[in-house]
Amino acid sequence: MDLALAEARKAAERGEVPVGAVLVREGKVLAADGNRTLELADPTAHAEMLVLRAACRTLASQRLPDCDLYVTLEPCPMCAAAISFARIRRLYFGAGDEKGGAVEHGVRFYAQPTCHHAPEVYSGLAEVDAADLLKGFFRQKREEGTK
Repeated sequence: MDLALAEARKAAERGEVPVGAVLVREGKVLAADGNRTLELADPTAHAEMLVLRAACRTLASQRLPDCDLYVTLEPCPMCAAAISFARIRRLYFGAGDEKGGAVEHGVRFYAQPTCHHAPEVYSGLAEVDAADLLKGFFRQKREEGTK
């Protein structure tokens, strides 16, 4: 999770919402990245999507069944679905997202009968650090907007 937090900090430095993700298989990092929606002008360039794409390219497979994903924020519906489609084994996330999350909040994607694969989910890892990073980022954005 420390590496995911580092990726989130890099995203914040780029002016992106500070979310970072790391995909691991057998203790080896396959991909690590942070949000790049602004940089790439791509609404799907969430940290999770970027690392899933990179790992699939590396392994030449659309499925990642022996992989674990670490992300600093609860995945949104798009990312939760992609995690399911990729057959991720375990999902670890930091801060919950009451407004946009889809794992423990919102649609609770993995609890739906139409969900074909649900990873093991572990929430609250480095939750305070992840939440503080997000809160600080948005506080700074609000302050910049009032100047």
